[in-house]
Amino acid sequence: MRVAVIGVGSMGFNHLRVYCELEDVQLAGVSDVNPERLKAVTDRFTVPVYSDYRELFENEKPEAVSITVPTSDHEEVATFALKAGAHVLVEKPIAATVDEGKRIIAIAKEMKRRLMIGHIIRFNPAIQSLKKRLDDGDLGRIFQIFCRRSGPFPGRIRDVGVVIDLAPHDVDIMRFLTGLNPIRVYAETERHINTNHEDLLFGLLRFPGGLTGALELNWLTPKKIRETLVLGEKGLFYVDDLLQDLFFYENAQASGDLWSPLNTLRGVSEGQMRRFELQKQEPLKAELNAFLNAVENGTPVPVTGEDGLEALRLSLALVESGQTHQVIEV
Repeated sequence: MRVAVIGVGSMGFNHLRVYCELEDVQLAGVSDVNPERLKAVTDRFTVPVYSDYRELFENEKPEAVSITVPTSDHEEVATFALKAGAHVLVEKPIAATVDEGKRIIAIAKEMKRRLMIGHIIRFNPAIQSLKKRLDDGDLGRIFQIFCRRSGPFPGRIRDVGVVIDLAPHDVDIMRFLTGLNPIRVYAETERHINTNHEDLLFGLLRFPGGLTGALELNWLTPKKIRETLVLGEKGLFYVDDLLQDLFFYENAQASGDLWSPLNTLRGVSEGQMRRFELQKQEPLKAELNAFLNAVENGTPVPVTGEDGLEALRLSLALVESGQTHQVIEV
């Protein structure tokens, strides 16, 4: 399959690298407006490079493309690629606004092309394993899900704040793991470094059935932290996203009727801790393989445009809440 990458900043360069490692993939070309980035590509890879992505499509006619340009350009580039006949993977967030995201989805349907959004955390093997265990009922009823995503300020990001950059990951993971959409959100945000946008958030999400969610995001922490915790009847699952580790902390008092209103709560106590053995892999490689398999086999993509749109909508609601200091019904 002939594939191309439009935008070879930090993430786009990784897309390029992974495509070069995949079997049955021919890299048709790369496009970027920055000459220095194109030189970095040609220094390492043998691939046609273009400063104008339109020329790339005209000359190389890729079947599938990764779009890793700034968020503000997603709609323009994705629209062109889809109308040119390519299947498209757009890095998250799907677009800068909900209306832009809706238009991208509509064009993909009109052109009958696959559209996938790059929510890479779903492809972390620890998250995949956790999803299966939750679906199998290993935790019982879920009470709470908490995501922490913090680290230093990434100088490459100028067009959005920490919420639009990072929150789509975590609200998508919450939806993915629980199968639920929140009904309201509340957030506190602050600006400390990037004066044009927020760089710190603590958010609360309320889901149907009494499930609560929380997320902590910032660009102020000198240590990179990526973790997900899911609390339920039978204990606590803990994921270290960076190490791809999954742990389970057992509630030793748990039983099938522990939380039944007909019984007296016996309590929660510390039980055994288990670390699961997982086959580690690069999430981006799993993501791009999933995209290309969907294109080749005509099957649904694992992360749809609608998934990306919902993650964007919730992230924008968190931004609004942080600005207005109001609970936002979603």
